[in-house]
Amino acid sequence: MAKVLVVDDERNICSTIEVVLRSAGHTVELADSGEMALACMRKSMPEVLLTDLRMDGMSGLDLLGKTREYFPSVSAVIMTAFGSIDTAVSAMRAGAYDYLLKPFTPEQLEHLITRVEEFRRLKDENAKLRDQIEVLAEPSAIQTQNVKMQKLLETAKKVSTTDSTILVTGESGTGKSLLAKLIHEGSVRAKGPFAVVNCATLSENLLESELFGHVRGSFTGAVKDKMGRLQVADTGTVFLDEIGEISPNLQTKLLRFLQEREFERVGDTKTIRVNVRIIAATNKDLDREVREGRFREDLYFRLNVIDLHMPSLRQRPEDILTLAEQLLVRSLVSAGRTPRKMNEAAKAAILRYPWPGNIRELKNALERAAILCSGEEVSPEDLPDRVVEMRPNGLNTTNLSTLQSAADATALPLTGEGSLEDLEKRHIVQVLQTASTLEEAAGILGINLSTLWRKRRRYGLE
Repeated sequence: MAKVLVVDDERNICSTIEVVLRSAGHTVELADSGEMALACMRKSMPEVLLTDLRMDGMSGLDLLGKTREYFPSVSAVIMTAFGSIDTAVSAMRAGAYDYLLKPFTPEQLEHLITRVEEFRRLKDENAKLRDQIEVLAEPSAIQTQNVKMQKLLETAKKVSTTDSTILVTGESGTGKSLLAKLIHEGSVRAKGPFAVVNCATLSENLLESELFGHVRGSFTGAVKDKMGRLQVADTGTVFLDEIGEISPNLQTKLLRFLQEREFERVGDTKTIRVNVRIIAATNKDLDREVREGRFREDLYFRLNVIDLHMPSLRQRPEDILTLAEQLLVRSLVSAGRTPRKMNEAAKAAILRYPWPGNIRELKNALERAAILCSGEEVSPEDLPDRVVEMRPNGLNTTNLSTLQSAADATALPLTGEGSLEDLEKRHIVQVLQTASTLEEAAGILGINLSTLWRKRRRYGLE
């Protein structure tokens, strides 16, 4: 059933329409002027605006224009007398869904509102389909030749049909949010909302309000009641990105929600129950966070019902060129430029580089190339310097002398002289000189690749 705002300066017409629509199950609000109608829409958004064409003060056409500007989601229908059909047609060209000739029967009115409802339903479905197409068009979504990635997508497809809580892990830029959206779209909740909360970008108080909502006056700046994302996404999915960043206080409140599926808004005592699925993501090692007391163990187990690990781009070498070529085409089209290919030298540079920022970094590099490319092909000159200057072993050619100097400077005998940092730096330099790749060096050192990157930066070995 539709929520309809009826606007006419003739009270009897408004009352008659109200009776007809309410008897058909619709919700109806009345306004006797364009100004009053705008005030009503600011207070409570209708789905359908049914307005007379000729009114004192603001005309129906003027109201239509303001509605299209400020409330574009509202479907407008113009009511007009027979002699004003030309004006009504102009209104449709200006964005009205349809017009209704006076006098009209209750059946005609009900039929028109039904058509508007059907139109809105199809419009919503088309919007969701466009979102799906956009998601599936992302190269990292389904186009992969990597066995690990293929297994991950198969698992994601299976778990999407369940209601289990999912924890997506992996480095930054690997596409964790994209995987969460794919799971939502493949679930029975696909018609419901998909709400995203980035836990790393908000302070504790703002994040609590974002999740649970608040009531007016609960804190400075809370000038009106606000629904939290958990309530807004009822019947849908809430994606908690960077879950490892939330405070101990919010960890406790989130744990309670996961256990009871209920919460209270900030400053309120009324308990709210919702039906949402939680998908969380993190680039942190939550096992370590639990061991070191920064993350609640019971919350970790509640979140980690199903663990999906996104492989890094380095672990998907067979996908890199395909992704790069598709991202380049998308970037060129977005920049309004003619699609072109990469030459062999550019491809070689892209394959050599370890992409610590994963797909996000690759995308940014190709966007840069799309803007700077002046020839018929994308060449290494169009790529970031850090990509072009990378040697096959993962070290920048411009910093080889720095590395050798560091080796000479730290060539200390193991006699107790020098600091522990000097000895660590010397050991890392020696391993880097002998290892063929950064991955191999990290394995020899017994650390992960991201830690090796941080230590290289710390000791000036990049």
